Amino acid sequence: MLDYGRPKSWLRLVFSVRGSALVRIRWRLFAVALISLVLTFLHEIGHIHTPLTLQALGLMGLALGIFLGFRNNTSYDRFWEGRRLWGTLVNVCRTYTRDLLTVLPSAAGGGPSDIQRRQTYRVLAFVHALRMSLREQVDLGQMQTLLEPDEAKAAALHTNLPNAVLLLMAAEHKKLAASGQISEYWAVLLAERLSALSDVQGGCERIRHTPIPHSYSILIHSIVALYVFALPFGLVTSLHYFTPIVVLMVAYTFLGLDAVGDEIEDPFGDDLNDLPLATISRTIEINLRQMLGETDVPPPLGPVDGYYG
Repeated sequence: MLDYGRPKSWLRLVFSVRGSALVRIRWRLFAVALISLVLTFLHEIGHIHTPLTLQALGLMGLALGIFLGFRNNTSYDRFWEGRRLWGTLVNVCRTYTRDLLTVLPSAAGGGPSDIQRRQTYRVLAFVHALRMSLREQVDLGQMQTLLEPDEAKAAALHTNLPNAVLLLMAAEHKKLAASGQISEYWAVLLAERLSALSDVQGGCERIRHTPIPHSYSILIHSIVALYVFALPFGLVTSLHYFTPIVVLMVAYTFLGLDAVGDEIEDPFGDDLNDLPLATISRTIEINLRQMLGETDVPPPLGPVDGYYG
């Protein structure tokens, strides 16, 4: 996600190119402008006449605006739900770690015990595994730094790495309950924390693997393309040499809205306007390590070239 700085400058946003839809649609706009220029030239020298009327374009534009509005609202709902799920993940990780530090016995010196530290590291492993899974990345080296060697090797055999980490955490709960280190009440409560983590994972996977229906996307793209390329044929009779300018303005609006809907449809990707999953993961890691009393924690991830990963 881009870092626009605070406070946001209106002029800076107006003239900003990086992260805008213009980058994605520049060649489409170029094609529309070229067709407009050629058509305007041919019309003005009397070699071509266009029967398309402004009324037809108006009706088509009205329908297209409704379609684009619905599609972009749907895409933003997916984006916002993804951010809400990762906000829930932050809260659940903190709450679960706090429960571990409260319920389980600490070490002799008052610091966190091995089981508290090991289970907290598994939480971190789950967070990083979920991020990598959503972005189709593989970094087993990071898992080896957070899990025991045999656990990391066993988890790597699973096709769903986050779920494999949850299984490790649940197995630890079973051992703690069987040895009497936690009561039945706390065993149920900790199980609920794992269920909350599983719900977050399931919600993210639902968004990631359930795109907007392909037939609907094809229809939107086709109508937008038809409309913007038909614009000069309906405007040249009344606007003459001003046709390319007006066509570019209208085409930028519709092509831009179409591109924005495409970009935010999958909020877990690595586009400039997608969610900063790496930054959120690092925040969770810093919080949990500090809860363990660690001082040698990784620094927060700031923007690199104005971009949060």
